[in-house]
Amino acid sequence: MNEQAVTVYWRPGCAFCSSLLRGLDRAGLAVDRVDIWQDDAAAAFVRHVAGGNETVPTVRVADIALVNPAVQDVLRAVADERPEDLPDGYGPPATGMVARVLTRLLGG
Repeated sequence: MNEQAVTVYWRPGCAFCSSLLRGLDRAGLAVDRVDIWQDDAAAAFVRHVAGGNETVPTVRVADIALVNPAVQDVLRAVADERPEDLPDGYGPPATGMVARVLTRLLGG
């Protein structure tokens, strides 16, 4: 293990895990990958943060645990907790048109 800022706890056959890992790879974020079926301590950590369940993917960013997050949730957590570990050239996603209209309508 390379001791990256982000650890993704996963298990084989999990489509949600595969999707998240592909998205993080595309974003250029370096992560450690830990198979909870091969690491009892990792499985215990996941159960601890997921209300007793082995819900994967679970992601650790510094002292933050995210259960079944989207790629943008992980990147946002890295930006908040470990911005120095963001991929080169990363910028937050542009606000979508619907969000801009709602912000104007609601006076944001």
